[in-house]
Amino acid sequence: MIYGNIYNLEGYAFPNEQLGECVEYVKTHDMLSLPTGRLEIDGERLYANIAEYTTVYADERFWEAHKAYLDVHVMLHGSERIDLAFLQDMETGDYVEKEDFLPMEGEMNASVTLREGDFLVCFPEDAHRTGVMSEASEKIKKAIFKVRI
Repeated sequence: MIYGNIYNLEGYAFPNEQLGECVEYVKTHDMLSLPTGRLEIDGERLYANIAEYTTVYADERFWEAHKAYLDVHVMLHGSERIDLAFLQDMETGDYVEKEDFLPMEGEMNASVTLREGDFLVCFPEDAHRTGVMSEASEKIKKAIFKVRI
C-alpha cells in the first residue's frame, strides 16, 4: 500500500512508471468534470473508473483484492474511509478472473481516510473495503485507476 497526496509528491519514488502516470493524469486533467464510468487512457494497460457514490457504514460494504491490476484510488471530491488488511489474514472466496475480483471476509488491520487529492495504491496483497463513511455519510467522486501488473 502507498498512501499520499498528489499535491505533495516531493521525495516519492513510485515502484513503476504507470503509478506516476496516474498521478500526472489527475494533475493535468479536469477530473471533476468527467462522467462516471470507464475512462480510456491506454487500453488494458492503464484505465480509470470514475465513480460517484454515497459512503455508508462498514458493515454495508465488502472486502476485495485484485490479481491482474493495481488499484490507484484518487479522491476528487468528498472524503471516504478505506479499510485495509493483509490478504493472508483474510478468508478468501472464489476469484472472478473476468472482473479481476477476489472477494473475502475478515477484520481490518488499519484504515485511511481519503480527502481531495489523496491517493491510495492497493497491491494484490492489500485487501481493501471502500465506500466507508469517515465522519458522516456523504456523496463522493473519485477515480480508481487500474494499472496492469
